[in-house]
This record gives sequence, structure tokens and C-alpha cells, in this order.
Amino acid sequence: MVEACLAEDLPALVHREACSKPSCSPKFQVLVRPEDAPRVDALLQRHWRDSLVREGLVPSGAPLLALPEEGELPCPACGTAAALVEGACSDCGLQLE
Repeated sequence: MVEACLAEDLPALVHREACSKPSCSPKFQVLVRPEDAPRVDALLQRHWRDSLVREGLVPSGAPLLALPEEGELPCPACGTAAALVEGACSDCGLQLE
């Protein structure tokens, strides 16, 4: 992800969150400037769409998903459509806010 951001002239770096418990798995965050968030969002959407087309899951040029009229948007990582917990997906933990 950092390489993709840098290729688009978006400054980015990786932060590794360490935990002292042996049962914790490492967590990584890609950090970007707040003002670059819309460009990173567009980059992620392009990469996601390209992967769906590459896998034959959606025809090229077709709309991805219709946004729900009410309720929660699906998580871009796991597809769970549920309320966020402390700004993160309640299923996979992806930080969305």
C-alpha cells in the first residue's frame, strides 16, 4: 500500500503497533496526511475495482455496489455491514474513522 501511495506522489509510511502480550498479532497502519485522504480513498477504490475485474467478479465498466438507502455501509476489507466499534469494523477491526 505504501508503494502504491508513493507511486501516486502521496507521502505515506508504515507504523507497526507492538503489543507485549504473546497472543497479540502485529498490527500495521499506513499513515498519510489528512489532506491526502480523498486521494488515498480514490487509489484504494481503483485498486479494489481492478482486483474485482481481474478476478472476473464484476465486468469492466459495471457499477461496483449500490449504496444502501439506510443502514451501514459494508466494510471494504471483509464486507460486514454493521455499526463501527470505536471507529473500526466490528468484524475484522479495520480502522475506518
